[in-house]
Amino acid sequence: MQIFSKKDSIGEFAKMVTAYRIIFPNSEKRLTEVAIDLFNKHFACLRKPEKGNVSAAELISALRVICANVRRIHEVLPEAGLPEYEIKAAETAIRQYVSNMFGRLFSQVTGVLAILQSQQRDRESPEKMKPLQVALDSGKNALLQGSLDILVDFRQLLDDNLELLVKLRDLYIDWVQGGFQDFFTSLEDLFLSVSRGTCDGKLPLMERLQSDKVSAGLVLVLAQLSVFIEHTAIPKITEEIAVGFFGGGARSYEDGPAFIPAEICRMFRSVGDNLLHSYINMQTCKLSLLVKKSIATPNWLKYKEPRDVRMFVDLLLQEMKTVEAEVQQVLNQGSTRKHRRSDSTGSTNSSRSNQIRDDRGNRSSKHRARSRLLESHMAKLFKQKVEIFTKLEYTQESVISAIVKMCLKGFQEYVRLETFSRSGFQQIHLDTQFLREPLKDVVEDEAVIDFLLDEVCVAAAERCLDPIPLEPAILDKLIHAKIAKNLENNVSSLY
Repeated sequence: MQIFSKKDSIGEFAKMVTAYRIIFPNSEKRLTEVAIDLFNKHFACLRKPEKGNVSAAELISALRVICANVRRIHEVLPEAGLPEYEIKAAETAIRQYVSNMFGRLFSQVTGVLAILQSQQRDRESPEKMKPLQVALDSGKNALLQGSLDILVDFRQLLDDNLELLVKLRDLYIDWVQGGFQDFFTSLEDLFLSVSRGTCDGKLPLMERLQSDKVSAGLVLVLAQLSVFIEHTAIPKITEEIAVGFFGGGARSYEDGPAFIPAEICRMFRSVGDNLLHSYINMQTCKLSLLVKKSIATPNWLKYKEPRDVRMFVDLLLQEMKTVEAEVQQVLNQGSTRKHRRSDSTGSTNSSRSNQIRDDRGNRSSKHRARSRLLESHMAKLFKQKVEIFTKLEYTQESVISAIVKMCLKGFQEYVRLETFSRSGFQQIHLDTQFLREPLKDVVEDEAVIDFLLDEVCVAAAERCLDPIPLEPAILDKLIHAKIAKNLENNVSSLY
């Protein structure tokens, strides 16, 4: 902004105007054109600064120099009406300054998210580094502290006693408040586009997402960031605006207030819920695809007698651990205690096993199998009512439970599309029995796991030509062998 310090040129122009009017008395029109052109060149440095964005101190200094120069020219050439141009030009410069500050804030926030998306795509950051937690903390800091920092900058113009700034005070307050409204609206549009899977190439982050599939981790971070905006950022920013930027009111009545905190909170409450559901759907689809392949691939009618839990179970539990690690980085634990099943509402397997022992030696194996299948249906009638789809909350247990429930419901539906031999049905029985304990460790209500896995077994039995489940002793032996094998593999991996 070196042009603002060149006072000699303004002084020379003032002297030239005085001399020119003496020599050419009717030269006001030409002198006015030259004065306006000179004035526009002065303000061009504000519209296109040489070194990035203009700071508040630089803007105030530039306005002071220009105001002094305008007064000097106005004294010798009042016909040019430069004070009117001065007001309009100052409005443009200050409004652009406010817009640039919010644009920089938006770039800082989306820059953090773009880094996370790149890490998730390239898997540059290992889980032990907790990339989602780092990104969430960085996003919170960029959003809140960045907002408070620009308010400090904005306050410098508000506290200055320059006459030009005093005249524009109400407009300036409206621009700042309206800037926050537009900033959060743009941020909400970005979050909403991610939740819907649509991209706007005008935004830097969206350009990255157009070529990359949106990561589930990014969606979860955005969901929690929406909660932070609603409950922490907006109240704090509103408080700062109320203290330092009260007044305004230059907008028309029809336009309404420039900054509406309640509307912003409502927007982010809605988009946060959408993002959380999107995360659950993304993870459920990935797990369900694994389950679908495990059911659709084998030839169940020619399946051999089960000797081990299938590999898909290990893959499913491994994917669940990945989901659990992501959720633990971003969401808090719930305050509610885990619901455990009482003996009166035990799984159908326990009642089925007790009945087997009572009837052993009195019935044929086929007759016992049919009896067990009947018992499973009867047990469903007398079980406590199990709520499968409960209200979703921003807690680890609630999100993981929702993913597991939807995955197991899909498991049941895929089973219904197949026809099983006795051995195929027994393999499903073994797989579901092994899944019970690991899945119970990560959900809110253990009863739901028993209920849904029982539903899978019942669905397989209904689609089986000879539904005889594994004997409890054989079932326990295979499960214990699998557990021992997993422990051995885990120990080996440590060395």
